Amino acid sequence: QVQLRESGGGSVQAGESLRLSCAASGYTFSNNWVAWFRQAPGKEREGVAGFHTISGIPEYAGSVKGRFTISLNNAKNTMYLQMDTLKPEDTAVYYCAANFQLKAFASILSPAKYNYWGQGTQVTVSS
Repeated sequence: QVQLRESGGGSVQAGESLRLSCAASGYTFSNNWVAWFRQAPGKEREGVAGFHTISGIPEYAGSVKGRFTISLNNAKNTMYLQMDTLKPEDTAVYYCAANFQLKAFASILSPAKYNYWGQGTQVTVSS
């Protein structure tokens, strides 16, 4: 059974940093499509960062490019999202997502590309 579990969310001031983690069980991130999404109240789920863990160059949403970094530790089977220079508009619930044996011809930052999701972790940035 595939399970993804996020951690590392919290409340910070604008300009500070957070690192989110996504640990997997029943699944290996290696050689798969993976991504981070976020959803603010009243808004649609938005792709933040994603890549193919073997062959892909990370893709980022324009609103976070240069501030967020997606990475993977294969030994720990854990994916990360380093978030620097946080802004109040980054406030949202953040989800990690993974594609496991799903043939989905969707863009890297489209929710349609992923069939496994974590439960989400809240990030709140105050000004």
